[in-house]
Amino acid sequence: MKKLLLSTLYIAIGATFSYGQYCESGGPSQTIDSNLEWLTLNGATGSINYTGCPGVTGVVHYTSQMAYLNAGSSYTVNLQFGTCGGNYSGVGAVWIDFNQDQSFDASEVIGTWQGLPPTAASVFNFNVPAGSTNGQTRMRVMQYEGGSLPLNPCASFVWGSVTDFDIYIQNGVDCSSYIGDNMNDPREVTSLPFTENYSSAFCYTNQNTVYPSPDVFYLVHIPAGVSSIKASLCGSTFDTFLTALNPDGTVITINDDSPTCGTQSEIEISTIGIDSVFLVVEGWGTASGDYTLSINEGTLGFDDIQTIDAKVFPNPATNVISIESGEYTHYKISDLKGSAILEGDFNDNITVDISELSNGTYIINVSTENGSEILKFVKR
Repeated sequence: MKKLLLSTLYIAIGATFSYGQYCESGGPSQTIDSNLEWLTLNGATGSINYTGCPGVTGVVHYTSQMAYLNAGSSYTVNLQFGTCGGNYSGVGAVWIDFNQDQSFDASEVIGTWQGLPPTAASVFNFNVPAGSTNGQTRMRVMQYEGGSLPLNPCASFVWGSVTDFDIYIQNGVDCSSYIGDNMNDPREVTSLPFTENYSSAFCYTNQNTVYPSPDVFYLVHIPAGVSSIKASLCGSTFDTFLTALNPDGTVITINDDSPTCGTQSEIEISTIGIDSVFLVVEGWGTASGDYTLSINEGTLGFDDIQTIDAKVFPNPATNVISIESGEYTHYKISDLKGSAILEGDFNDNITVDISELSNGTYIINVSTENGSEILKFVKR
């Protein structure tokens, strides 16, 4: 099922992909009253002993101490949701980013509180999942005066506190051999056809602004003589989303749901004029899991970008092109890399002014309510 219009997704993606990070722009705007008074956590090694008052605005990142936790083991956080001034009712929550995707998910809440200080100290017992990723991560503690559960870990409010603590997970999954987390360290494809059964469920983080799901980056080196490629995620175990990027990170095309295999994704792109392309595998929303990526030579060749139902003329052209036959209402002109350059609705003569285009070869997609045709033309 389609969740978003493609135009909306293009706006969300923007021109390039950006790397994710913990939200640190929220938290309280005032320093008085409700506040985390103190917190203790004893790890397998290392411990955290924190005193919260006086209050601080925004997000506090406490880096003086770190607790080391073993994956598969149990620990206890003791803390006092209280005040640095007057007593007012509120709520609190604690998250630990076990999967290290730089976000605090609802499944990562280890304890909540609500009440009117002074109340007894809170004791939150929690287990570190056995499949947690080795490495440094964060624990976030939020107290929100006047708020309600469940809390948004990125919320902004007036009175309360947001405090981050450094946690190091060990004896879990070693991600050092899991390449493909970003464009700088992609999984490389050097020959076609290519098929890989893989998983995005661990060791991968969110590196773009479309969905918060983890992403896996592939760099496909285009073999000589290949004019297009087709990439498919059919057969994957979750609702996927697939993106193709130029080497500079600009978006070529995207696909959410495929007409061939439902909620899995497929794309076919022209590779004329480019020697490599990035493919980004992710899930819709926060989805992740096992997937199958197949990449094959496509059927879209340079000489095949011409249909028998319509014709563009004159070709080559200098200032104006016309479309012969068909009651076409809309057009989109792209370069051979697939980047859209000019788009609009036809006038009564089904002509397009191309006088502002640079000289070269272009692709024009002409469409009606019932379908579309793809043609190529040369501007001189």
